[in-house]
Amino acid sequence: MKLAIVAALLAGALGTIAMPAAAQTPNPANWPGKPITLIMPFPAGGPSDALARAVAAKMAPRLGTSIVVENVGGAGGSIGMQKLARAPADGYTIGFGTIGTHAANMILYRKPLYDAGKDFEPLGLVGSAPVLLLVKRDLPVNDFNQFADYLRAHHANMSYGSAGVGSIAHLACLMLLGDLKAEVMHVPYKGVAPAMAGLMGGETDFSCDQTTTSLAQVAGGRIRAVAVLTREPLSALPKLATAQASGRTRIDFRSWNALFAPRGTPPAVVARLNQAINDALADPALIRQMREVGVEFPARADNTPANLARLVDSETRRLRPILEANKVQLD
Repeated sequence: MKLAIVAALLAGALGTIAMPAAAQTPNPANWPGKPITLIMPFPAGGPSDALARAVAAKMAPRLGTSIVVENVGGAGGSIGMQKLARAPADGYTIGFGTIGTHAANMILYRKPLYDAGKDFEPLGLVGSAPVLLLVKRDLPVNDFNQFADYLRAHHANMSYGSAGVGSIAHLACLMLLGDLKAEVMHVPYKGVAPAMAGLMGGETDFSCDQTTTSLAQVAGGRIRAVAVLTREPLSALPKLATAQASGRTRIDFRSWNALFAPRGTPPAVVARLNQAINDALADPALIRQMREVGVEFPARADNTPANLARLVDSETRRLRPILEANKVQLD
């Protein structure tokens, strides 16, 4: 990630997005009458946190109130999402969800702390990050087909790294290996930074990570990208071919992020929050900032609560056979 951009986002949006708060009222017609809390279920300083704060900074003036970002980390985002599920459904608490919190966690954990499909009101997507197939610098492959051939010949002696069990890199690599019908040793690090350091140092051979955590390393020549693991090419790396261009039509993985409210939040409030999200994502400055780190925004016409609900359901169904086939589960 381009650290200067993330630092600027955090500096401009850290903590409370300053706007004067009005008197408290539970009436949706007068909402919002006080500051809104946005629960971020991951630690401060990461790419998800930076995106949440940047979008909140653009939403706040459009809603006429403050948005206070509260970091509630733990259990792959489950602790924060459980707090959101238990919050009053009055529009004053919203939360930042991901493919991990709202799809993978429903399968990964034997006893999930919430039901992603029943405990929340979907508000809208706030961006997605395509996943790249990344290799260490001296791996002798230059495109997806060469990688596939090399993997088939050397898979017993290869390894891939991730930020941990159930992380984006882990899920995406499981999808990739399932399509290639290969088994490779997984090295789960304790976070994105050590996993990236492991790949740069040659401790692992490859990874499948999102653009927000890898573009800067690719640009600096510390690792190499050999394919985009989505259907569409990546605007930041226009010459990099997709895996689908090599005939791998089932490979399509991106990390997506969205905002949710507790189930039962008034429809009028949900509609207004969705409008504020889409208005924020249309801001030219935000678009430029996010493109620099590989974040893509949805088309306004497609970014509805109903479509987000369908995405949560379809992604959960898509990930279930992958995780169950690999017997990946957490207590």
